[in-house]
Amino acid sequence: MTTPDKPFNILIAEDDEDDYQLTLEALKEAGVNNDVHWVKDGEEVLEYLNAKAQSNGTAANLPGIILLDLNMPRKDGREVLAEIKSCPVFRKIPVIVLTTSCAETDIANAYELGVNSFIQKPVRFNDLVKLIQTVFDYWLKTVKLPN
Repeated sequence: MTTPDKPFNILIAEDDEDDYQLTLEALKEAGVNNDVHWVKDGEEVLEYLNAKAQSNGTAANLPGIILLDLNMPRKDGREVLAEIKSCPVFRKIPVIVLTTSCAETDIANAYELGVNSFIQKPVRFNDLVKLIQTVFDYWLKTVKLPN
């Protein structure tokens, strides 16, 4: 599914290894062949982004999309989202919250902080594959993103 004119890396921020492995498998099943990097907490998200941004002084090495869990150790997804969207270098990266939460306060807060999409993780694997396929069809084939 990766298109030559829009290749990008995916950053998955997820503290649960089983959930990460399921998401990775769903990406493969959905035909998403982009490179994936995994971080396990909010601090690692920011360390990864800062290292990528500093590696050549441009945003070229940054991930093209971030799948962000809300409930992570050290720095949770809400704090990470706020920092990403307040940083001029990172704010253009589409951030999709992929979480088990369906709390209205989490949804409202995420959008106030600038999330691009808030999605509740489906329970069944087949539903996760369909969701991943829909999300990445949209981000890879439909929208135009800045370079």
